[in-house]
Amino acid sequence: MAASYKKLWKLLIDKDMKKQDLAKVAHISNYTISKLAKGENVTTDILGRICQALDCNIDDIMEFVEQ
Repeated sequence: MAASYKKLWKLLIDKDMKKQDLAKVAHISNYTISKLAKGENVTTDILGRICQALDCNIDDIMEFVEQ
């Protein structure tokens, strides 16, 4: 199983935000944004910061998919 962050990118579009905007409001690095874009693993702390910044739940930004 792999993590998919497609929901996150759709949510950013809905909120008219760019990846750089997310990095600023969630206090995460561009490296972390790059990892998310590649579908790589990030810590639950990072996911929590994103959810807090976007006022959403974890299932609003990610899901697990078969590889």
